[in-house]
Amino acid sequence: MCGIVAITSYHDVASTIFESLTILQHRGQDAAGMATCDDDQLFLVRNNGLVSDVFGSSDVSKLKGASGIGHVRYPTAGSSDYEEAQPFYVNSPFGIALGHNGNLTNADTLRAELFKEDRRHINTGSDSEILLNVFAHELHNAADFSVEAKAIFEAVSQVHRRCKGAYAVVAIIPGYGILGFRDPDGIRPLVYGCRETEDGKEYMITSESTVLDIHGFELLGDVAPGECVFVDADKQLHKQQCATKTQLSPCMFEYVYFARPDSMIDDVSVYKARLRMGEKLAERIIERWPDHDIDVVIPIPDTSRTCAIPLAYGLGVKFREGLVKNRYVGRTFIMPGQEQRIQSVRRKLNALELEFKGKNVLLVDDSIVRGTTSQQIIQMARQAGAKKVYMASAAPPVRYPNIYGIDMPSVNELIAHDRTEEEVCELLGADGLIYQTLEDLEAACKEGNPNIDRFDSSCFSNEYVTEVDADYFEQVEALRNDRAKRSNG
Repeated sequence: MCGIVAITSYHDVASTIFESLTILQHRGQDAAGMATCDDDQLFLVRNNGLVSDVFGSSDVSKLKGASGIGHVRYPTAGSSDYEEAQPFYVNSPFGIALGHNGNLTNADTLRAELFKEDRRHINTGSDSEILLNVFAHELHNAADFSVEAKAIFEAVSQVHRRCKGAYAVVAIIPGYGILGFRDPDGIRPLVYGCRETEDGKEYMITSESTVLDIHGFELLGDVAPGECVFVDADKQLHKQQCATKTQLSPCMFEYVYFARPDSMIDDVSVYKARLRMGEKLAERIIERWPDHDIDVVIPIPDTSRTCAIPLAYGLGVKFREGLVKNRYVGRTFIMPGQEQRIQSVRRKLNALELEFKGKNVLLVDDSIVRGTTSQQIIQMARQAGAKKVYMASAAPPVRYPNIYGIDMPSVNELIAHDRTEEEVCELLGADGLIYQTLEDLEAACKEGNPNIDRFDSSCFSNEYVTEVDADYFEQVEALRNDRAKRSNG
């Protein structure tokens, strides 16, 4: 999972991109990068670390230009080396810098094609570099001596033909403009907006609408599945559907966990979707445990808080903030390695004894993936004096790998894989465990936009929205498990 942003303005944009990346920091804490364009010259800074670590004041001042792109990354494939920080750059044709959120499922095939047929060398293990070179090759074929919207759209059409999987992309071509496009299934989010200034219209393309809001851009809409949005050097907006077959299939985990609650994704309020998750989970608990003895509902901060409030209301019990979060520790789920995740849970959360002592507590989390955090927090609750500790998940059991850009590939790392709910409950050390059903979760999100026909719920259902080669799952498990990350990192 990554965060991306592109902006074209009438003034230097480096500081705006910097602020935008801090807003998107929750989407990736491994690396950050920025490319800006001043006339025909491109400036690029990228490195491992948080946004505030990568960009000092001297770096921002060197990133000149009135248009640019930015990227925050956490690794799923490849390594965490500096060379895989984005944006990536190629000088032919015209010079292109590109940032990508998602994961290509046919990267190996494309790598071979690029070398044998397109005569392009890939220097890293990143599928984002592959995607950039596919786009660059197709733009070379489509364009003459300059870049026009028609050539951009033809190149993106060929990208859709060749690339499989999930991809939301921003790119900048020096002297010609910025663009963004989204895979034909719309798995990863991408929105665009405009703001009026004294000089004229400025445009932004980014992962989440919150970035637009904070910078005063009006949300024009989501980039549709298969669509490309191109803003040329004259600030003229062009957009076109570039795929022959599309079906909106947004990633369910965006609503459950990844996206900020103040974002809109595919016309669905993430905040309201999470409220509805809590309401439906309360109904399920009452149906399953009509005589429950729950005294208090306590969210595991921060993502589950929105869900836990209507859950407590629906059960008719108190809602309390019993876990205090250290906000200077990153999101444990996206840390590259199990050892880091385990060490970070205790540094991240502390239990308020007065909210646990002598009570039957229902802990609420957005999801249970590896179970690392849940096990330790349940133990913390008992040490704080809780009589009973129940656990509720706003999402169904995560039993299968996500291959579209979320770091849950190795089934052996998923606590619910090949286990019943009762077995997971025992492993977690809880007195009771309840999951949201997939039907209720999808209904909670779809209520915001009835035009969504399906979601990417593959990590819950084992049903994948794109074609996947039979041996692909073995490949990603070998690349992405924690042992591989330790050796690569």
